[in-house]
Amino acid sequence: MNVAVIGVGHVGLVTAATMAKIGHNVIGFDIDESKVESLRNGIVPFHEPGLQELLTAGMDSGSIRVTTDAADALSDVDVVFICVGTPRREDGSPNLTYVQSAAAMVSTHATRPTVVVEKSTVPVQTGERIRQALTLQAQSRGQSLTHDVVSNPEFLKEGTAVEDTLYPDRIVVGADSAAAHEVMRRLYEPQLAAHDCPYVATDVKTAELIKHASNAFLATKISFINAVARICEATGADVETVADAMGHDGRIGRSFLNAGLGYGGSCFPKDVEAFIHIASDLGYDFGLLRETERINREAKRWPIGQLRRMLWNIGDKTIAILGVAFKPHTDDIRDAPALDVIDALVAEGTTVRLHDPVALPHVADRWGRAVVLCDSAEEAIRGAHAVVTCTEWPEYEKLTPAQLAEWLEFPVVVDARKVWDPEALAAEGLNVASVGRQLLG
Repeated sequence: MNVAVIGVGHVGLVTAATMAKIGHNVIGFDIDESKVESLRNGIVPFHEPGLQELLTAGMDSGSIRVTTDAADALSDVDVVFICVGTPRREDGSPNLTYVQSAAAMVSTHATRPTVVVEKSTVPVQTGERIRQALTLQAQSRGQSLTHDVVSNPEFLKEGTAVEDTLYPDRIVVGADSAAAHEVMRRLYEPQLAAHDCPYVATDVKTAELIKHASNAFLATKISFINAVARICEATGADVETVADAMGHDGRIGRSFLNAGLGYGGSCFPKDVEAFIHIASDLGYDFGLLRETERINREAKRWPIGQLRRMLWNIGDKTIAILGVAFKPHTDDIRDAPALDVIDALVAEGTTVRLHDPVALPHVADRWGRAVVLCDSAEEAIRGAHAVVTCTEWPEYEKLTPAQLAEWLEFPVVVDARKVWDPEALAAEGLNVASVGRQLLG
């Protein structure tokens, strides 16, 4: 099939590359000329394991090309994916300006009836607004083409986005016509034939709600276990053992029960806030999600409290921060909890040394000279009064307690991501604050 993707950011480029991988002809459109030029040169402008190889294969075979010409992208396609940003407004509601602009592009440039697919995360009832925008634009141009609108939410995780998209837990398609459902089944047929997963066929509104409900529930699991971690710290219980035992219950599951700095990234913070706003507009006060947000803010403050407890005054200290990306295997720093930690330290006048394997270019100008960017974890830690883990990169797990004890000026470790065994650190003479455990050392 001929597939167009409007917006080739993280979601759009992964969508384009995987659509080409399963056998479709794909053209990506973006208004960002520098991004398109980078992709034409075969360079992925962000860090996502496996995506560079997929892009190269697609470019070499001719199954993927990119353009800044909307007419070129939309003139003869079966399916159009809308993968544009939906940033937060000040009141927490999603800004759908880019979605409306994408719909206008389709109505202006499509040369035949097309299935228009919401891939961006949007509020319930957005499909109706897209359909309205398509109709009004067509009427204003004297056109008679009718396009189907479909909701096909993505469930990819940054750092494993390619695998998640090629081998999904489920494929959700919301459409209000049998014809649109038939097109989407044909689109995904190569993938369904190669990978056994549920194909959830529903109406547009239900599909839109599935995405927000899924992300909000996962964020709630994270906040729940972070609340439990505070109880564990106060009583001497071990949050890891609590979470493991909870996870054996099939009704609960172990995933996303990882106490730490809380959730971040481009999805959970924005989607939780948007869902609260959507519910409010519909007359429902989603108090559970407001508490989820509050606990998440509290989790981000945890390292500062531990540093004060162990070092007393932190303004005259040097603190090593390991990791600034919101999670490992990505360079995405959007709403990364580490930013809150570093901002708080900088406000105190603390000297901060920061290391991250891939994300440092994205914070090069954020704090100026207040934060020293380090080429290695050792450079960040050596001579520091404490080390704080903010992203659980695998390479940090390889650092030994003996190395930490040797490099640190003061024997203080604040492990906000449970990177190391606290008992092993304490045995080396280190004072350890590890999320969900009593202070050791």
